[in-house]
Amino acid sequence: MAFKTIKALAATGLLAASFANGSALAADALTLQLKWVTQGQFAGYYVAKDKGFYDEEGLDVTIKPGGPDIAPPQVIVGGGADVIVDWMPSALASREKGVPLVNIAQPFKKSGMMLTCRKETGITKPEDFKGKTLGVWFYGNEYPFLSWMNHLGISTEGGADGVTVLKQGFNVDPLLQKQADCISTMTYNEYWQVIDAGISPDDLVVFKYEDQGVATLEDGLYVLEDSLKDAANVDKYARFVRASMKGWAYAAENPEEAADIVLENDATGAQTEEHQVRMVGEIVKLVDGSDGKLDMDAYKRTVDTLLSGGSDPVITKTPEGATSTAVTDAM
Repeated sequence: MAFKTIKALAATGLLAASFANGSALAADALTLQLKWVTQGQFAGYYVAKDKGFYDEEGLDVTIKPGGPDIAPPQVIVGGGADVIVDWMPSALASREKGVPLVNIAQPFKKSGMMLTCRKETGITKPEDFKGKTLGVWFYGNEYPFLSWMNHLGISTEGGADGVTVLKQGFNVDPLLQKQADCISTMTYNEYWQVIDAGISPDDLVVFKYEDQGVATLEDGLYVLEDSLKDAANVDKYARFVRASMKGWAYAAENPEEAADIVLENDATGAQTEEHQVRMVGEIVKLVDGSDGKLDMDAYKRTVDTLLSGGSDPVITKTPEGATSTAVTDAM
C-alpha cells in the first residue's frame, strides 16, 4: 500500500509539473490541406494521425480534405493551411503567377497519370490520337497533358491532325458514354472505375505518362517561402514529414488497415472498402519506399516538360527557389 501511495504521489507531482509547464509540452499545431477528397491517395497522412505518429513528434495535425472547388495554393495564401499537397505543375505555375510555393518534400516518386482509351477506337500508339477526342482534367491538372501533346507535335485545337479536348469532369462518364475516345485516369482511381463499370481490361489501351517520358511529379508537400525563414517552422515541418513518411511506410505494409483508417475519416460516406483497399495498394507503388526527399533529376524532368509547351508553355522560365532541402536535411 505504501509503495502504491508513493507511486500515486509521484504521479500527482509529475502531473502538476506537466500543468505548470503546459506551454512547453503543448503540441505544435499544423494544418494540412489535401489536393482532393478523403481517399487512399492520402492514406499516409491519415495513418500517421491515427497511429499517433504525429503525436510522437509533438504535433497536433489537422487534415483538411479538398474537392473540385478547393485550390490548395489559394487556401495556403489565405492562411487556411500551413502545408498543402499539390502536383508540381500546378505549384510551379502558381509560383510563376506570384504564389511563393516551395516544395519541401516529395512523397510520391512516380506519376499515376495516364490516358485510358477504348481499344475499338483503333488507337494503339500516341500518334493515333490525331483526329480523336480526348478527355482532359483542368484546374491545373491539364498541364502534363498539354506538354505531352506539344512533345508529340499534335495540336489541341481539333481537326484531322489535332485532337479535340473534352473538358472532363472528375468521373469516367465520357468513356462509358463514348463521348471521348480516351479519358484521363489515375492508376489508383479512375482506371478502376472504368473496370468496375463493366469494361474489360482487354478492351482498353492505356498510355502511362511515366512510360511516355513526360511524367511530372505529383502529390508533393508545399509551404510558403517566407515560412522557411523561421527555424522553428523548419523544425516543425521536418517532424511532420518524418511522421508522414512513417505513415506511408505503415500503409505500404498494412494496406487494408490503412484503407479502413481512410474510411473512418471519410465524412461523406461515399467511399467503399473494396475501392479504397485497391487504391492504397496502387498508391504505395507510386510512393515506392520514398524517404520524402525530392529527386532533383525528376524535378528537372518536370521543369523541362513544363517549359516545352511551344507558344503556350505551362511556365515561361526555369523556376528559382521553388524547392528547398532545409526540411528533409533537418529530418
